[in-house]
Amino acid sequence: MKNPQIQPTANEKVMRENDFIVSKTDTKGRITYGNEIFIEFSGYSEAELLGAQHNIIRHPDMPRGVFKFLWDNIAAGNEVFAYVKNMAKDGSFYWVFANVTPDYDAAGRISGYLSVRRAPKRSAVQVVDGLYRAMLEAERKAGPKDACDASLALLVGVLKEKGMSYDELVHAL
Repeated sequence: MKNPQIQPTANEKVMRENDFIVSKTDTKGRITYGNEIFIEFSGYSEAELLGAQHNIIRHPDMPRGVFKFLWDNIAAGNEVFAYVKNMAKDGSFYWVFANVTPDYDAAGRISGYLSVRRAPKRSAVQVVDGLYRAMLEAERKAGPKDACDASLALLVGVLKEKGMSYDELVHAL
């Protein structure tokens, strides 16, 4: 579980061009695998990561609505691409462009999730950061009970205004 005692810092770790952060979770979001790059950027040891909730690296600048959208889609068997700001154990942050897909067992049931993250385009991070700040403000105004709905409504409004689907927006950045 995320450690509330970790305070975010302004120190950014920038992914190298050829890095790929890979992790796997079970259907409850508990980490079952993390590659060396995941361990490096997260700042946690493999022992600290395995069995922990994936939100151990959630940065408070990430709107709850983004994760609701992501989880709703992958639980339905869909692939999702997203820009995500993560927080390392030391409070530093790192942006990623994530591809999250369901993993299936031999019977065709979702048995977990695979996430592969790479370095994001810096120009896209600037756009997404502004959108996420607006979504966080919508969540704050709505209060905890309605935060996700308010955040998602703002995202849907932006997509409608741009005449794009979520996937089109993410790939156009």
